[in-house]
Amino acid sequence: MRVSFGVLGPVTAWDGTGAPVDLKGPRHRAVLARLIVARGRVVPVGHLVEDLWDDPPPGAVGAVRTFVAALRRRLEPHRPPREPARLLVTDGPGYALRAAPDTVDAWRFADAVTAAADELPRSALDRLDTALGWWRGPAYADFDQPWARADRHRLDQMRLTAVERRAEALLALGLAADVVPDLDAHVADHPWREDGWRLLALALYRAGRQADALAVLRRARELLRDQLGLDPGPRLRGLEADLRRQADAEPTGPARVWADAAAAYERSVVPGARARLESTVGLLRSLAVTGPGGLEAARDQRVAAIDAAEQLGDPDLTARVIGGYDVPAIWTRADDPEQAARVVAAAERALAGLGPDAPEATRARLLATVAVESRGLPSTRGPEAARQAEAIARRLADPALLAQALNGVFMQTFHRAGLAAERDAVGAELVTLADRHGLAPVGILGHLIRVQARGALADFATADTHADAADRLAARHESPLTGVFTTWYRAMRTAATGAPLPEAEAAYRSAATRLAGCGMPGVERGLLPLALLCLRVWHDLPADFPDGTDWGPYAPWARPLVLLAADRRADAAAALRRTPAPPRDLLLEALWTLTGHAAVALGDRDAIRRARAALAPAAHELAGAGSGMLTAGPVATHLDRFDAALGSD
Repeated sequence: MRVSFGVLGPVTAWDGTGAPVDLKGPRHRAVLARLIVARGRVVPVGHLVEDLWDDPPPGAVGAVRTFVAALRRRLEPHRPPREPARLLVTDGPGYALRAAPDTVDAWRFADAVTAAADELPRSALDRLDTALGWWRGPAYADFDQPWARADRHRLDQMRLTAVERRAEALLALGLAADVVPDLDAHVADHPWREDGWRLLALALYRAGRQADALAVLRRARELLRDQLGLDPGPRLRGLEADLRRQADAEPTGPARVWADAAAAYERSVVPGARARLESTVGLLRSLAVTGPGGLEAARDQRVAAIDAAEQLGDPDLTARVIGGYDVPAIWTRADDPEQAARVVAAAERALAGLGPDAPEATRARLLATVAVESRGLPSTRGPEAARQAEAIARRLADPALLAQALNGVFMQTFHRAGLAAERDAVGAELVTLADRHGLAPVGILGHLIRVQARGALADFATADTHADAADRLAARHESPLTGVFTTWYRAMRTAATGAPLPEAEAAYRSAATRLAGCGMPGVERGLLPLALLCLRVWHDLPADFPDGTDWGPYAPWARPLVLLAADRRADAAAALRRTPAPPRDLLLEALWTLTGHAAVALGDRDAIRRARAALAPAAHELAGAGSGMLTAGPVATHLDRFDAALGSD
């Protein structure tokens, strides 16, 4: 059972289903809270006694041991008798809580605030909004001992920093008026925070309230002088000077340009005009690459736009609305399969409804959409649509159209294992197209495809070059989701190039912090445990994972190995018999490797033969590395193991 812990409010714990864990009395919660403060370090029993009681009673040490025993029963209810605890452990003279970093809200909050400092404004805003939402009240709300007060103060300062960084992100996005109410309350509650005053004044100024901005700076100066005996710092003084010189004025800045253009559009284009619908697609295309929130919103609104176009009964308009959303796609598992199916169905209806005089480019964009959105499906329609779209695009010599068609071709190159070289060629052509015609999103896609393909071929020098190129383009064109893939690639590279197991695991866990709330469910769920499992299989270690591990869509391929590690051979054998062939996507080789290893352990010769036959074309690749995210090591090594198990077959 995966347990998570909360101290950003009353101290509590939740089980894998999200239900509260009964932690018994206040002393039990105090022990847990004190161990959380220690962040995995050992707290000697004597220190626990001193921290729980002002005047420890006789038998306090025994009482602490009783509290710990009770907590263990609550936190690990299914742990067999006499088996050592995994979560609340005894270590030398005391105890430690060995919780994963993402299972304690305070630890997760600290990591999120740190990560947000290096992100673009939209991504930082999304991350900070999520992190601030974890607060349920004052930290360690039910305790007032010195250790609780000290950590509460630390977390409170971090929360105030997060509030201010959130305001900075909103200002960077041109949303000055939205920032003012929250910052007004912020400085009223925390008048010593100079950054709060600075941001409030800046927000007021950018919202067109120059006099109010200067009044705020005067108020800040008076409060700092009267209450703290301090003069304003250099940033406050500098801002006041700038405002007085109108050096920071924004009437011609990007936020004002956006507002004026939007207002002009609103005045000029009538609400029911078809032009509005087509313009929406362009906006959604830009929104999809701004970060997690933008990607999710774009996906939802895309379907709404398609529905609206179909209601108008104009197949040509519907085709333009569908085909105009040419957002590059790199991951081969759809974020929302049901939504993808709806888009494919609408595209097929539009293709059927187009007349003989329809532009070929319109038809090609619909075909490319079918190819991209039917990724991972076993039908022949996706590959057929990809070939048709590519042929039209090459005939028309339209670089943007060819890029969209090649994205569909890429998505349909997973009908068997061992096709990294083919995908590398697609990526190389996309990079060339992007360089010649200034297509930055296409360039990012091409570089990421080459990262995946060269990684599969163990050519890490070339893959590194393309990862760096993708990051540079992403920074220049504000595409923060690119960093999710390049960070995971570098973690995979660490694992693939012989790093010690703990170092490789740490690299994957660090990369996993980029997944939470990334807006890509097709990538997010189950990837970290799958990466760790592949690592353990490669190193011939048991699949020893906590109960309640969320394997996401990869559960059928993980389950036999997990059951074997729990010494449940009969259940593992039954699970292996139910394991389907892996979907045709970037993790094809990795999942076949897991199936083959479970089959070897269970002596299932038929399953070994199936895994061997599927993996044989990829004998020159690293299993799973074509995903650019994880690897189970050289396919050739696994084939040798399968051959040894099969003997003379």
